Amino acid sequence: MRRENKYVILKEKLQKEFNEFPIKFAFSNQQFEEGMKELGLNVNDTDKIVPISAGGFIRKSDVEAFNEMNKRHREEEKKAIENDPTGEGYIKDMFEYELANHEYGYTHDLDDSLSALGLTIKDINNDERLKHGLELVLNEYQEREREKEEDEEVEEE
Repeated sequence: MRRENKYVILKEKLQKEFNEFPIKFAFSNQQFEEGMKELGLNVNDTDKIVPISAGGFIRKSDVEAFNEMNKRHREEEKKAIENDPTGEGYIKDMFEYELANHEYGYTHDLDDSLSALGLTIKDINNDERLKHGLELVLNEYQEREREKEEDEEVEEE
């Protein structure tokens, strides 16, 4: 039986809170009008909103709560890493998830995965837990590739 991925559990928890926050996204005038209405504002109340990334906007009155939520999310992620003394728990899970999510098995490129985690190779090399967790996942990828090659050789015989 496969164990639960601690990184995914935290990621889903934080995403749920983000999704419940009064944020609206608009990529057309109609979506903007609907978003403003859902925030309890008139379409001309643009002085009462602020933009966030990716076409999103929130009420000015929610900026402090939004910033606090984002800060708390970063702190929870940092704490989860700090609470993994060996790199074999949460840290391994985060690398496992992000490498799969960014198709490392096909690209063999760590850049997108590390970027998604806000990490650099230097960060990993300076933290034995991060280094160990990443090595465990990379070793699993190598093992799967060896098994695949062996299976292909057997099929050819």
